[in-house]
Amino acid sequence: MDPRLAAAKERLDRLDWWPRPVRVDHVRLLTVPWLFRLPGLRRFDGYALHGTILLRSPQATEDLVTHELCHVWQMQHRPLRMPLSYLRSGYAANGYERQARAAVEATRPG
Repeated sequence: MDPRLAAAKERLDRLDWWPRPVRVDHVRLLTVPWLFRLPGLRRFDGYALHGTILLRSPQATEDLVTHELCHVWQMQHRPLRMPLSYLRSGYAANGYERQARAAVEATRPG
């Protein structure tokens, strides 16, 4: 397992925001810089799918992986509602985005 993924899981396991801890046994980290050149994705450094975290750079930080793994965790509990929420709320005002940012802040070392 990628050490960043293991560290991100450890961080999220400190939070009790969902009924079950995040499961990472089938989560993969993939670096796909070309994807983030596409319109609509240029402003992002990471993107979470149900079982995959896509990263712009192989040097992606633990904070970014934690943020994206929080989205995987959200989708493990709300597999349809979470992704569809972006159609209703957009990105900036989305509660799932706020929660992922808060997870990073709440678990940041130091």
